[in-house]
Amino acid sequence: MADFSGKKAIVLGGTSGIGLATTEMLRDGGAEVIAGGRRECSIDGVECVQVDVLDRDALADLFEKNQGFDYLVNAATGGPRAIGPFLDMDLDGFQDSFAKLWGYANSVRLGAPQMARDGAIVLYSGYPARKWRAGTIAIGTVGGGVEAFIHNVANELKPIRINGVCPGLIDTPMSPLEGDARATYYRDGTAEHLIPRAGTAEEVASGAIFLLENEFITGTIIDIDGGAIVT
Repeated sequence: MADFSGKKAIVLGGTSGIGLATTEMLRDGGAEVIAGGRRECSIDGVECVQVDVLDRDALADLFEKNQGFDYLVNAATGGPRAIGPFLDMDLDGFQDSFAKLWGYANSVRLGAPQMARDGAIVLYSGYPARKWRAGTIAIGTVGGGVEAFIHNVANELKPIRINGVCPGLIDTPMSPLEGDARATYYRDGTAEHLIPRAGTAEEVASGAIFLLENEFITGTIIDIDGGAIVT
């Protein structure tokens, strides 16, 4: 278990799924954690705040109130994402999918100036950024933007570090499917992967913890995808 005693972390989208797992791991490692989400929440040992990553004034206020914080993790999607064949896709839905990227840009632009100079940032992309999967053109395009943003902005943020985690198909509350339909979706969706199962939120969050703890990594994306990209 990483030791984050004496550190303060802000985890946006930190109240469910991969974000919640990241929040809990930081807390269990001794960090003071603030979890931000669009809905009210209660997490033992964590300060919860309602904040939308598209609300720049609210984000600026949150960061200013916690000036000098050490870690920023953003797992927020920003809103719904368009799914389906691109040529059948509503273009407004495609455009709205980029709310994730705008939320990331908002948090880094407004958060970094308020962070400790030896701080670290972690964002999440997704394997469709580098591996075509039917119905995920919008998600993959946004993920590709996230990864390019990380690679490039690392040069301007130094000495603050910024990295990303690229998850594969992960079983989280984001999926509305239940019962047999849920099991079938994850089974069929990973059948050809080198590790033929869905990942867990905890497995992905452990990548963020590694990137926060290791001070010799920046501008990098690590893949936690069960071999989906190389399949």
